[in-house]
Amino acid sequence: MSTDILRFATAGSVDDGKSTLIGRLLYDSKSIFEDQLDAVERTSRGRGEEQANLALLTDGLRAEREQGITIDVAYRYFATPRRTFIIADTPGHVQYTRNMVTGASTSDLAVILIDARNGLQEQSRRHAFLASLLQVPHLVLAVNKMDLVDYSQERFEEIQREFSEFAAKLDVNDLTFVPISALHGDNVVERSLNMPWYEGPSLLHLLENVHIASDRNLIDVRFPVQYVVRPHKADNPELHDFRGYSGRVAGGVLKPGDEVTHLPSDLNTRIKRIVTADGDVDEAFPPMSVTLLLEDDIDVSRGDMICRPHNRPRSAQNVDAMISWMSPGRTLTPRSKLLVKHTTRTAKVMVRDLYYRLDVNTLHRDEEAAELGLNEIGRVSLRSADPLFVDEYRDNRLTGGFILIDPDTNETVGAGMVVDAE
Repeated sequence: MSTDILRFATAGSVDDGKSTLIGRLLYDSKSIFEDQLDAVERTSRGRGEEQANLALLTDGLRAEREQGITIDVAYRYFATPRRTFIIADTPGHVQYTRNMVTGASTSDLAVILIDARNGLQEQSRRHAFLASLLQVPHLVLAVNKMDLVDYSQERFEEIQREFSEFAAKLDVNDLTFVPISALHGDNVVERSLNMPWYEGPSLLHLLENVHIASDRNLIDVRFPVQYVVRPHKADNPELHDFRGYSGRVAGGVLKPGDEVTHLPSDLNTRIKRIVTADGDVDEAFPPMSVTLLLEDDIDVSRGDMICRPHNRPRSAQNVDAMISWMSPGRTLTPRSKLLVKHTTRTAKVMVRDLYYRLDVNTLHRDEEAAELGLNEIGRVSLRSADPLFVDEYRDNRLTGGFILIDPDTNETVGAGMVVDAE
């Protein structure tokens, strides 16, 4: 069951201890191989360090990434008996804003690290804003290096107050503060004896128990069709009339017998069967991948949408959206012509207007901006050649999000979040 998987992003300024924290989670949950640990211990001894430097477990990937060699966001995997975890380790620098957007866009939770000595930095505010812009449902502020401020309750509460004031301006639903020392393991996996004043859970306990099932939209049925299945197997007569529509459920709960509407035709029918790789099921919900068989013979193709008759996404050609621009080679300007990939549908779009560019550090809106450059975020108006079946991003991250593609190079140049559509 995919509900056993928690995807979370880690963010923080350089040297806030992200690599050490991830290393500590991997080490204390016994998710690293002995030869990896041996290599880390050997390297640490060679550097004259008394204990294994757990940051080395991820620094190899980080060095590779920051040189731009192969990967933008380093993904790490570990598991405990309660849950499987996918960590998106996002870089801290402002020039990697697009990487933070990539890592956080699919995350259930974001962990923002703050150095207890330095307190709230510009980057901390930027990461918190991006997490709220991307509607990450749960935000954890991990105040790290508490050992270097003598595990001071006063210092922790000071940072807590300052960040809470800033977060009040953002759209943050669930905010938790945890004082930790990633280096020594305080409150990472086990509760710390050095901070008896802290009565909350350890970071891992929080990650294992945060409730994410209700974060997904189970009300608005959305099923973007990815592929039409026609087996045509002459040796199996049962498959002669098999016509299924495969895709990933983006919202709501689907059951055999349910009345549904097909977009763009507006024709109504009912679900006959729901088929998975393991056989038929009685219901489907996000993020399951299934094949639907319908009672009526409707012309359905890739990019179409199946929804409820009285609960539809907007069928829109004019879309207002927040855009994170990701291309180092070109800028976004009014009249730019691009491709939009929204769920399983691809269409030509033109940028009608750039309303403002947003300073992600001060939240100031520059309404005089003429373009968006690499790592900049702004609100734009797009005109699509074909209707897109969209929801607002705040209602559904899957049907409210999209990417922009350069039609000449096929490069992904931007990521967008629908604010309004008509």
